[in-house]
Amino acid sequence: MTSRRTRTEVPYSASQMYDLVADVERYPEFLPWCAGLRVVKKDITNGHGALTADMLVAYKVFREKFRSHVNLNKSDYRIEVEYADGPFRHLQNLWRFEDQAQSGSIIDFEIHFEFKNVFLQTAAKVVFEKAFLRMSDAFIARAADVYGGNDAASQ
Repeated sequence: MTSRRTRTEVPYSASQMYDLVADVERYPEFLPWCAGLRVVKKDITNGHGALTADMLVAYKVFREKFRSHVNLNKSDYRIEVEYADGPFRHLQNLWRFEDQAQSGSIIDFEIHFEFKNVFLQTAAKVVFEKAFLRMSDAFIARAADVYGGNDAASQ
């Protein structure tokens, strides 16, 4: 199984970053390799609840669709994603957002995955670090686009 955890300081509030990550329907607009996303079930009120989404990922000749269940807890600034169906044997990720005393917040992100196909798993390990960093950077760039520059705005 391939796993990774990062803690990244950003100049945006935990609430802002939570809202940005929770807005999965916007992922095709900015997330590398996300060729499409369709929410098939949604039960969310005030940033709390759950949704089920199908994501189409495309990278070179690789095109795969997978389904995930997303649990949202805005009170704790926590988003848990559990794999439901597709090319993985296992996929889980967890987002946590923590406000900092001065300004901004910390994004704590964990991902664990394993493909069913040994070839895909081997290929994924080769490009994983580069892909992981590119996706992390995409969320930070998206925050700058949505919330402006590098100034933390409180919400």
